[in-house]
Amino acid sequence: MSLGKLLTRVDWSVLDEAGRRSLLERPAVRSGAGIATAVGDIIGKVRSGGDAALLELTARFDGVQLESLAVGKDELEAAAGLLEPAAVEAIHFAIGNIRRFHAAQASQPLRVETLPGVVCERVSRPLHAVGLYVPAGRAPLPSTAIMLGVPAELAGCPVRVLCTPPRPDGRADPAVLVAARACGIERVFKVGGAQAIAAMAYGTQSIPKVDKVFGPGNAWVTAAKQAVALDAAGAAYDMPAGPSEVMVIADNMANPRFVALDLLSQAEHGPDSQVLLVTTDSALIERVRAEIDAVLPSLPRRDIMAESLLHSAAILVADLADAIDVANRYAPEHLILQVVQPRLWVDHIWSAGSVFLGPWTPESVGDYCSGTNHVLPTYGYARSYSGLSVADFERRMTLQELSPAGLATLAPAVEVLAGLEGLQAHAQAVRARTSDGASAA
Repeated sequence: MSLGKLLTRVDWSVLDEAGRRSLLERPAVRSGAGIATAVGDIIGKVRSGGDAALLELTARFDGVQLESLAVGKDELEAAAGLLEPAAVEAIHFAIGNIRRFHAAQASQPLRVETLPGVVCERVSRPLHAVGLYVPAGRAPLPSTAIMLGVPAELAGCPVRVLCTPPRPDGRADPAVLVAARACGIERVFKVGGAQAIAAMAYGTQSIPKVDKVFGPGNAWVTAAKQAVALDAAGAAYDMPAGPSEVMVIADNMANPRFVALDLLSQAEHGPDSQVLLVTTDSALIERVRAEIDAVLPSLPRRDIMAESLLHSAAILVADLADAIDVANRYAPEHLILQVVQPRLWVDHIWSAGSVFLGPWTPESVGDYCSGTNHVLPTYGYARSYSGLSVADFERRMTLQELSPAGLATLAPAVEVLAGLEGLQAHAQAVRARTSDGASAA
């Protein structure tokens, strides 16, 4: 059987509106109706049972019996020695690029004198405690430790906690530990899934409670992040960042091998990943299918990719304007433009997590070391959420300071507006300061 044929061909022009919506629906959303209830049960167990519940859930879901959740100092220090020198070098190389791009995002204080004697300011403060989730799933993700650790470090968050699932041998992945330490993170815990999100949101005997949780994950992790964010006693979260997805827009000049590998590189993340090709060239679809057939048998995660391809598609459109319309409707996590003069289309894109321009910009570089962040909104949330940045680890706070003359200028408008709203104490708070004989004493 041709595995390339798993990439179903669809003609966008013949679909009605219901068909178009169905085509662009995420598989994780389609199959996740019962997840919220199960996640709620896990969160309840962690809140009531603390570390004991985490150890039991780790044994159940990860098949690992742990004596302690915390990664000890010895394990942290030994991690680099378990990797090839080239791996350690690559981790530090990636951190350098990520740090350079993110350091340029630093917030600058804002000061505006809106009227003489009326000064308004905005300043930034780091979040006090943040929880960073690094999934392992079918493969460890040291790159995610970098993407979370660098902006948290640059923002200056005093408490940085990282959770990651244990390996079958009961240890944390050494590459994740090397990346974490290189970003200044020393508190690492071996716990994964929805239970890790619950632990960081509410705190346990060993894991401190945080103000906000960060990091991608499967549909269970995303559901847990959304659940704890709805609870005032829980924690805020960065964005809905679940199973990975990519959309490649390609014209008749696109290299079919490049397109095929860009699709497969996202499909190998997991069976619930979704990859979409949108093209103006009918012949390109067959060439891409042939390239998938040529390369897929040699890839170690081919079974995962084949499952992902079952809910993926190659969409034929009339022109690039239609292709961009499809992209904006889908709002992909990753959008690759393998077209002639891709920058001509950038201003027409308003819904995408991260955009990759031209044939020499594979999505892989954004996953690892170009400098941008790979923690991006999925499920179509790129319509309203942005990719992770230093600003997500900060909060903005406004200040205002008035002189007597400045207050006198504002007083008439304040009193009128307070009267319109029936808030007389507001008016009197101003009047008491602007009446004759008032003093600051």
